[in-house]
Amino acid sequence: MGNRGMEDLIPLINKLQDAFSSIGQSCNLDLPQIAVVGGQSAGKSSVLENFVGRDFLPRGSGIVTRRPLILQLVNSVAEYAEFLHCKGRKFVDFDEVRMEIEAETERLTGSNKGISPIPINLRVYSPNVLNLTLIDLPGMTKVAVGDQPQDIEHQIRDMLLQFITKESCLILAVTPANTDLANSDALKIAKEVDPQGLRTIGVITKLDLMDEGTDARDILENKLLPLRRGYIGVVNRSQKDIDGKKDIRAALAAERKFFLSHPAYRHIAERMGTQHLQKTLNQQLTNHIRDTLPGLRSKLQSQLLSLEKEVEEYKNFRPDDPTRKTKALLQMVQQFGVDFEKCIEGSGDQVDTSNLSGGAKINRIFHERFPFELVKMEFDEKELRKEISYAIKNIHGVRTGLFTPDLAFEAIVKKQIIKLKEPCLKCIDLVIQELINTVRQCTNKLGSYPRLREETERIVTTYVRERDSKTKDQVLLLIDIELSYINTNHEDFIGFANAQQRTSTNATKKRVMPNQVIRRGWLTINISIMKGGSKDYWFVLTAESLSWYKDEEEKEKKYMLPLDNLKLRDVEKGFMSSKQVFAIFNTEQRNVYKDLRQIELACDTQEDVDSWKASFLRAGVYPEKDQPENEDAMVPSDTVSMDPQLERQVETIRNLVDSYIGIVNKSIRDLMPKTIMHLMINSAKDFIHSELLAYLYSAGDQGSLMEESAEQAQRRDEMLRMYHALKEALVLIGDISTTTVSTPVPPPVDDGWIPKEPSPPPATRPASAAAPPPSRPLGVRGPASGPPPALNPSPAFGAPPVPSRPGPPPGQAAYAGDPNSGSVPLVPSRPARVPPALPPGIPSRRPPAAPNRPTVIRPSEPSLLD
Repeated sequence: MGNRGMEDLIPLINKLQDAFSSIGQSCNLDLPQIAVVGGQSAGKSSVLENFVGRDFLPRGSGIVTRRPLILQLVNSVAEYAEFLHCKGRKFVDFDEVRMEIEAETERLTGSNKGISPIPINLRVYSPNVLNLTLIDLPGMTKVAVGDQPQDIEHQIRDMLLQFITKESCLILAVTPANTDLANSDALKIAKEVDPQGLRTIGVITKLDLMDEGTDARDILENKLLPLRRGYIGVVNRSQKDIDGKKDIRAALAAERKFFLSHPAYRHIAERMGTQHLQKTLNQQLTNHIRDTLPGLRSKLQSQLLSLEKEVEEYKNFRPDDPTRKTKALLQMVQQFGVDFEKCIEGSGDQVDTSNLSGGAKINRIFHERFPFELVKMEFDEKELRKEISYAIKNIHGVRTGLFTPDLAFEAIVKKQIIKLKEPCLKCIDLVIQELINTVRQCTNKLGSYPRLREETERIVTTYVRERDSKTKDQVLLLIDIELSYINTNHEDFIGFANAQQRTSTNATKKRVMPNQVIRRGWLTINISIMKGGSKDYWFVLTAESLSWYKDEEEKEKKYMLPLDNLKLRDVEKGFMSSKQVFAIFNTEQRNVYKDLRQIELACDTQEDVDSWKASFLRAGVYPEKDQPENEDAMVPSDTVSMDPQLERQVETIRNLVDSYIGIVNKSIRDLMPKTIMHLMINSAKDFIHSELLAYLYSAGDQGSLMEESAEQAQRRDEMLRMYHALKEALVLIGDISTTTVSTPVPPPVDDGWIPKEPSPPPATRPASAAAPPPSRPLGVRGPASGPPPALNPSPAFGAPPVPSRPGPPPGQAAYAGDPNSGSVPLVPSRPARVPPALPPGIPSRRPPAAPNRPTVIRPSEPSLLD
């Protein structure tokens, strides 16, 4: 016999599980646990057995469940049970399951009523169950028996709280009908962990064992001692039925007959019994599943959205199309050309925000790296003067020259122009490397066809290499053209007359306007830990100074360093450091910052270091040149002391050379990017668009060229299968949402009758929440009970009368049979024997109050006479 309501839910859950399994995921519905709490011998284990539909739990009088039993139900084809402590052993006979539970309980607790908080884990596999967790807990007790410890009540209480505190746990508060419901420990502990009553269902057992002439009708109708989710009455098998092996099916039929034939329960028989309890719990499971569906739907939709971008690549793939390889080849080549052009020229769509593209890196080479290489070649002043002096002397020979020779100027200029070849060729090599990296990056999308990718990369790379040599030849030709004719009539050339008037100081002036901001950015100042450690600052480099601030708002300036007499120096990074480092120092051996002779500045990458160095060069801060230690000793004495006439000639030629080299550098810096773009980059783009396809056709058989890799074919099939499975899962979730009904949460009820402290004697039992608060006068009733009839009317005051005897204490209901009480009794002494309300005019058996006893009103409390 299975759980009918559960069997209705099983196909629904299995569909969800199958849908999620098809996309390689687990359907984390996380169905609620169901725990039963109550006193000893209240029928908790019987309620669980009826829910599962199997007879397998120990029975008897007194405390039978002495360890928590965590029962995991698993939907499976075969029906058997497994214990965690008996791994590998399958129990097919459920009588053996009961004996194993008893034996495992006695192994830890002994045979003399001892308890243990260590749970027994039982897993039941059956085609008639859902994947649920049921928890059978020891019954609540107050008196220790046998080997039980004296604090048995607190131990069991802590054990129950460990399970029912979880928000995903439904609580079945089981109370026998032949006990006082107002003192139910099960309802009391459920109220503590579930004050809103959203997960608590009252279960009334042993309705067939109530005293003759009494019934629990008012309780089951949720009129007396109400709960938010109400009560469900059940009739379990008696011990005699269990000993006689009465089948659960027969027991359920007898229960149904009891409710239909009992005059007090006949009208609510459809809402009573184990089957209705099953239906109620399964509706809670349905509600939980429906609450979980929106989260599952949004998760699937986000996965579907991310998959659609990848599936877009395969929409043009048609396995049954005979011309698909030709179509795919054309589309791949065309897409490769578009991607390559976007990487070089830049594009607004699909912008990479994490790395620079090929075109952006080439731009940095043109305008940062190449100027940096040119400036690094700035001639050393001392060395240049020495060369000019030698040139003048060698031209004059044995004669003493009266005029400055033109040939000396031309010889020095040509020597400096030849030095430009090295940075120009290095610039071309850097651009070539970036182009090849861009080609490799763009061919990644051809990964589904390994041979096509390999051939495309080979053909384009070979073409770029060919253009490399032509571009270098053209650049060298540019330099040779500059060498072939020294144009001293250039409009920017200073001329001989101006050269004599200029001083060496003016010759080294900076090439940027004063106060012009050259660069901003973050840098790290490396300082030893003893002096404060390394810190990040926001640096601002201008034509005259280097300043750093606390942050990019540039409000709190930390320091400003003038650029006079500063130079750059390379520094090896530390052993534990991942940053690239360079240093600034003063050529006059002065402290640069505080007591530091040099400042070490660190960047994340070498590219950033090169970019900062180029910026410093624009500001006139040049790199340090390595000088031989014995340089002064190697300089002949005749070059150290020159006659005034030779010195003037050297100064004149030096100014002329500086002016003309500036013109040549400006021309080369302008022509280099243009030459590279024309001969290499634009030519490569044209080749890809117009000739690449022809080269691919001539490279080999088209069939082998467009043959997919096994991994790619598997990935495509998996992607498409996942895509359709996600769509099917979303359709299934939509079907479940439309075919299942979610019941609304019942409205809150007044459950203040449930005691929050240990149950007091009947005379001081708490009243409902409608009773007046303690701060009210004793003679005043709340609106729920209405004002009492006047005993000593006082017409002089328009206030309710003050009774001549003290009313019940605050928070306590009036006596049930008191005619002076205008309210319906809320808490009877025994719910099974509820006396009817006395009609008016029938005297109460309670003795009347003393007529002359005044009512005491404390001054601290408000009075109706104030």
